[in-house]
Amino acid sequence: MAVAGGAGATVRHAVDRFVATRARPPFPLGIFIVNVSGSFLLGLLVGAAASGWTLQLLGTAFLGSYTTFSTWMLDTDRLARDHPPRHAFLNLALPQTVGLLAAALGWWLGSL
Repeated sequence: MAVAGGAGATVRHAVDRFVATRARPPFPLGIFIVNVSGSFLLGLLVGAAASGWTLQLLGTAFLGSYTTFSTWMLDTDRLARDHPPRHAFLNLALPQTVGLLAAALGWWLGSL
């Protein structure tokens, strides 16, 4: 479990840095992509009826450390301090909305 958790955190960091070096909007696009893709992948696992060790290893350990609530909130705080309020609001609303849709899509595809 610890290895899967470490791998998830490492992949999160790599995706965030990869996006950050290519796109420099005030919106934290890398963490947005991480959280939405993690929602999709967890939906896919649940839709495919993954259970037991597979769900614990991939869903809890890997995806639990791949996605990030704390960085999302730190980014929101930074946006609230350094940019117009709409940036912070969008950073709160978009990942939740798109993440929920991505999870539903993943669940639907996984259950086919």
